[in-house]
Amino acid sequence: MKSINWPSRYLPGNTDNFVSNEVIVKNLTVEQVWAYLVDTSKWEGYYDNAANIVLTDQSTSDLQQGERFHFDTFGFPIEAQVMELVEPQDNQIARISWHGWQDGDENTALDVYHAFLLEALPGNRVRVLTQESQLGKPAADMANETPNPMLNGHQAWLDGLVNAARKGA
Repeated sequence: MKSINWPSRYLPGNTDNFVSNEVIVKNLTVEQVWAYLVDTSKWEGYYDNAANIVLTDQSTSDLQQGERFHFDTFGFPIEAQVMELVEPQDNQIARISWHGWQDGDENTALDVYHAFLLEALPGNRVRVLTQESQLGKPAADMANETPNPMLNGHQAWLDGLVNAARKGA
């Protein structure tokens, strides 16, 4: 299985919280899923945990390499920047990741790296993987909650993403 390109600071196992969610679905293409993942204007329609999304480049709602954006998620106002964006092409893995943060003091600062991989699999299947690695006290607090809100929230994101892609297909 392919994996996320982690900056060393966010290497899973060395951070305060890490979650990994994956779905493998049939009868969708990577391109169909990608369209709903990179277009931030669609997020609030299928994912209840994303709001107030504003991109620096207001000429498009699609995330681009290096794009800065803001969104509210899990009760945090997150500033973010796209660090990796590899669009689907020629059966390569499609990738997008962003660095996100909330400034604050030692009790409120949050620093995350969130990534998605979309991979075409044999038999007309698509693998969608999302992983997030987090630093900061809010991250440690979430890691100690049962159930883990980040794990459940990201599963809702994947389920909503797949359902939106199916409806739009």
